[in-house]
Amino acid sequence: MFLHKRLSALGLAVVVAATAACSGSSGAGRARDTLVVYTGQAGDYQLNFNPYAPTQIEGPGTIYEPLFFFNIAKDGPPKPMLGTEFKWNPDGTELSVRLRDGVTWSDGEKFTAEDVKFTLDMVAKTPAVNKTGFKGTTTAVDDTHVVVKFPEPSYMDGPQVLGQLWILPEHVWKNYATPATEVNPNPVGTGPFQLGEFKAQSFTLKSNPKYWGGEPALKQVRYLSLSGNQAGVDALKAGSIDWQTGPIPDIKDVEKNYPGYKVITLPLNQVALFTCSNAQLGCQGAQTDPAVRQAIYHGMNRTQINSLAFQNTASEMSPGYTLQPRDASLISGKLSDRMAPMNADTAESDRILTAAGYAKGPDGIYAKDGKPLALTVKVVAGWTDYITTLETLAQQLLKIGIKITPQQLSWNEWADARGRGQFELLIDSVEQGPAPDPYYTYSYFFSTATTAPVGQAANPNFSRFSNATVDAALAELKKTDRGDPSRQQHYDAIQVELEKSMPYIPVLTGGVPTEYNDRAFTGWPTKDDLYAFPAVWKRPDASQVYAKLKPAGS
Repeated sequence: MFLHKRLSALGLAVVVAATAACSGSSGAGRARDTLVVYTGQAGDYQLNFNPYAPTQIEGPGTIYEPLFFFNIAKDGPPKPMLGTEFKWNPDGTELSVRLRDGVTWSDGEKFTAEDVKFTLDMVAKTPAVNKTGFKGTTTAVDDTHVVVKFPEPSYMDGPQVLGQLWILPEHVWKNYATPATEVNPNPVGTGPFQLGEFKAQSFTLKSNPKYWGGEPALKQVRYLSLSGNQAGVDALKAGSIDWQTGPIPDIKDVEKNYPGYKVITLPLNQVALFTCSNAQLGCQGAQTDPAVRQAIYHGMNRTQINSLAFQNTASEMSPGYTLQPRDASLISGKLSDRMAPMNADTAESDRILTAAGYAKGPDGIYAKDGKPLALTVKVVAGWTDYITTLETLAQQLLKIGIKITPQQLSWNEWADARGRGQFELLIDSVEQGPAPDPYYTYSYFFSTATTAPVGQAANPNFSRFSNATVDAALAELKKTDRGDPSRQQHYDAIQVELEKSMPYIPVLTGGVPTEYNDRAFTGWPTKDDLYAFPAVWKRPDASQVYAKLKPAGS
């Protein structure tokens, strides 16, 4: 899933040595067919190629394909993948999909509609992998035709079923008794790549010579583990990586400071403090009180955070979680703040906490019932922009009588705590769905259907937020197709509740910077040709980039 994915743990010297054979000392100057990427990996890779696992390290799009590719960077018709065409019946309760003929799995078995039925049935009956809340019943009409029936009009399920479900081979996965926890060490897919070599410090994908779309010109992708953002910067400077998505110093001067490389920055990440918010589902801590969350929201100086942590590449964020500027027309007029304030309002924070029964102690920290407002916030070690955000925020919140203590973890520890709700606060970003519509963010992160009690894996409503008004509005939105003006009333209802409750406390809309080796490879997305969202950790978009790249001069 993902989001702000930058992971971590070996020194750069090891990485440079490991990649020198395929990179050369300058990296940018020599044509080759191996692309070296850094996704942000913090710590050793843990073997997991289950595309439905929240801790999977790769697979969606590269090894396992969806039926269609929906491009959130540019609103347009979906690209046929394993599916070739689809249509709804008149009342939106039945989705008919035609499938591509002549496709084989990487082990030589034939791909058929039975594989699609098996995958959709597995998702429907396995809550831990069903992040979209899919409830359809699938029938394989023949080898190249499936029909999915829904219990009610479900237009908004279309892009999720077609673009966010990764089709699995029935002949392999039927043998897995617990698909949610299966690590899938030997993945068999239909995608343009297959697993090559796996090591804890790096792994490779190799091109699939039997790929239905033709073997990619890019013959190998090597994924590296580094020690964090600074190591990524150093590797970029050394020319030992070709593609990374993350912050670097002096980002405006990439082409001067990193010859052969270019950068593209697009808004996507809605950065937030995730809170384990729901005491009824087992969350513990002062953050379960909406007043505390509201006070933190008003206590932030977002202008300062943007400058110190994000080099002013971030932008304003709406507390209603519409992605700006993409969803400007959908912001509710009923919000108190159309955008989160860029400067702190300490008086408002004090008013909220005092009204909620908190009183300042002699140390300047608010307390209630003898318990001070002191919270731990988890962050991945090496995520320097997020770490700087939290260090800055810690100083800001002391001014409103709240103490937060950043705790750096490996990505594996952080992801496990996030999934099981064993945190008070953590910093991350909410993700967008398969189509440019906030419905998907709402249905993923704010729906009762996608959460679980503390101790169990939530996917991906990590805050454990549950709200009857939001659930009812989501149910109505699901029944109406995109573009229907009646949808706004339901967007309004959701946004008002999110602003009131703030289970994810808004920080900023993060500009996602991606640096890429334009001298060694051609075919990268540009602002004039956004055929996919250009982030190395964005799936399945990254696979679209891999499939289009060519070594320079080839």
